[in-house]
Amino acid sequence: MANEAGNDTRVDQPTGTEFVGHEWDGIEELNTPLPRWWLWTFYATIVFAIVYTILYPAWPMINQATEGTLGWTSRGQLSEEMKTADLARQSFREQLAAIDVVKLQDNTELMQQAVAGGAAAFKVNCVQCHGAGAAGSPGYPNLNDDEWLWGGDLKAIEYTLNHGIRWEGSDETRISLMPGFDGIFDRAQIDALAGHVLSFTGRRQSSPVGAQLYADNCVACHQADGSGSREIGAPALNDAIWLYGSEAADIRAQIRRPKHGVMPGWKDRLDPVTIKMLAAYVHSRGGGEDIEEVAEDPAVEVDEQP
Repeated sequence: MANEAGNDTRVDQPTGTEFVGHEWDGIEELNTPLPRWWLWTFYATIVFAIVYTILYPAWPMINQATEGTLGWTSRGQLSEEMKTADLARQSFREQLAAIDVVKLQDNTELMQQAVAGGAAAFKVNCVQCHGAGAAGSPGYPNLNDDEWLWGGDLKAIEYTLNHGIRWEGSDETRISLMPGFDGIFDRAQIDALAGHVLSFTGRRQSSPVGAQLYADNCVACHQADGSGSREIGAPALNDAIWLYGSEAADIRAQIRRPKHGVMPGWKDRLDPVTIKMLAAYVHSRGGGEDIEEVAEDPAVEVDEQP
């Protein structure tokens, strides 16, 4: 059918649009033009691409890309951003180095930054023993609770990090050693003593023999009520926190041949600012204590029982 101009081009009657002459299984294609807005958008992207390739690095060459008239590079931008970050980090580290760890909690913003930095340092240096969430494992203390063997304030934690526990590399390390009673007590006496220890948490009735053995050999460190002593690093026996296990067999084994864990001191391996950040992070885990609660000796380390 010819159109009004006398052409032989066929026109779709309902829409008035010309056919392009293509047909697939009886389906014919109409010559519908693209929307004007779409065409102008397409042309704009072409112009943008041309301008971009002139201003910025774009075309890959044999050894490098075209440089662009602005001289901008992603490497250069990264370098500037790193310099800015380093300056900000340096300022933070200088502030942290200047402040006494005892006063760190008074500066909320600095404390938050220290905790963030300590979290990163913890992942590198501490998760191997204390776990990613600082929950510890058998033989390795949980840093999230409120039980601390030497004290849980910032000063005490910093001291622990510096000098460690039973760490031969520091003359100022914290030391508490429980004597072993294997060969001193017979099996019945060890059972009786373990029963008395279990009686502190109501899991077993004490016997006169166990009570007497405890009074003669254990009270000096663990106290009559099993509350322990931070002054000498003796753990409490009257709660539910046990480093080496809370079952009767675990307690008997500890009485016979006690285990003594070792925490390395980090004073010679980490700088003072990083140690201060680690102290802030550990303190923030949930069990940190206020500085007023500290014992006179600015001791250390983390929780647990024998």
